[in-house]
Amino acid sequence: MPMKTIRFLIAALLVATTVSAQNTRDDYQPVVYLLGVQRTTVNDDAMNDAEYCKRNQMAIDRAVLDFVETHRGGFEQPYLPQMIFSSRTNKIAFAVGGNVNMRVGYDFKGVVNNRDFIPADIPIPGNYNTRQKLMMDASTSTIYFKAVANNSTLGRVVAMFEADFRGGSSGYTPRVRLAYVSLYGFTLGRDVTTFCDLNSAPQTIDFEGPNSYTFGYSTMIRYSHSFGNHFSMGIAAEMPKVSATYGETMTSLHQRMPDIPMYFQFNWGRRANSHVRVSGVLRNMYYHNLSADKNYSEFGWGVQLSGNVAIGERLNTYINGIYGKGIASYVQDLNGSGLDMVVGVDNPASMKTVPMYGWMAAAKFNITRWWSVSGGYSEVVVDRKEGYWSPSQYKKGQYIFANMFCHITPRFELAVEYLYGTHKNMARNKNSANRIQAMVKYNF
Repeated sequence: MPMKTIRFLIAALLVATTVSAQNTRDDYQPVVYLLGVQRTTVNDDAMNDAEYCKRNQMAIDRAVLDFVETHRGGFEQPYLPQMIFSSRTNKIAFAVGGNVNMRVGYDFKGVVNNRDFIPADIPIPGNYNTRQKLMMDASTSTIYFKAVANNSTLGRVVAMFEADFRGGSSGYTPRVRLAYVSLYGFTLGRDVTTFCDLNSAPQTIDFEGPNSYTFGYSTMIRYSHSFGNHFSMGIAAEMPKVSATYGETMTSLHQRMPDIPMYFQFNWGRRANSHVRVSGVLRNMYYHNLSADKNYSEFGWGVQLSGNVAIGERLNTYINGIYGKGIASYVQDLNGSGLDMVVGVDNPASMKTVPMYGWMAAAKFNITRWWSVSGGYSEVVVDRKEGYWSPSQYKKGQYIFANMFCHITPRFELAVEYLYGTHKNMARNKNSANRIQAMVKYNF
């Protein structure tokens, strides 16, 4: 990285007014509206008045607890809602929340052909039009609806719907991110893939995050279970997404088997705020051989080690490592790249899964309760020992980030971020890009 770029980054971090993240459960004080029959007259008995107020307060506390205990933090997850509506019996509570998120960025000394910072989209070679670029985007703004019902038969039932505005080719078309119902440990619907560890990466302004991260959405049937405060597990059947390079002799087929991701996790520390997770995914991807007029399938698999370690009250470290074959659709930098399967180099009459690996190391330091800084390095490598489809095929990508966040109020945050990335192809040609960006975000 050029010294001028490093000096620019340091100066930006020193003078920026920025940073921080999700509102914590400790300071969560929403406005709660109780719905239902109310007293129309004031009882003369002061004790009865006190009892009435006490019951109302108990209903408010239980409604808040419903949302606190069902809240899920982590990368790109919504804040706890600012307003809650609940029945006085706490049989059901619901809330509408979301955020308005405005990002402004500038690429220099190379650009990324995407509103997100994806190293795979750094053009090789560059030209006169890929030196600098302005970026303004509000499509990551979200709105969500969440309901929590307490049923004597089903227990606690959670329904969640969240949308942003990243649909369509031009953006700003509503897109469903989350749409699921959960009960008895089952999650049915669309959620973040089970192969993703949401708490193994710090928050970034960049929506995609580190290029080796396995963040993404999937339609699924999942079962998860906790064994006390330390152990948990999950397994799912998820709708497969296959991105392959078929050439002239192969073509795609409707997929016939779900992907099977799973994980085992161990938590420790105060409030169980450190963890390590081992994940795996199995997939069977189908294709058709036009010459032989036959259908075939290729087996893909992946393993992942991830987690975070809290050191004291201020420092949090993050790790993420992944290896596998035919799992490009799960990796941020390779999603949609056609590298789940490619036509075999040594046998053009067949397809083969592509081996790859990636890793990330990052840290977040809380300067104060309202200020934090984060930084890290991420890398993705596609193995070439078995040959490759074309010289322009993706070989390696790097992603370096540093950011600062600040809460002006518990729900209004500002942030600034620097990103540096490189993209290398199989012909060993390489290009790089830099981005400095800022964010203004209000959560409601």
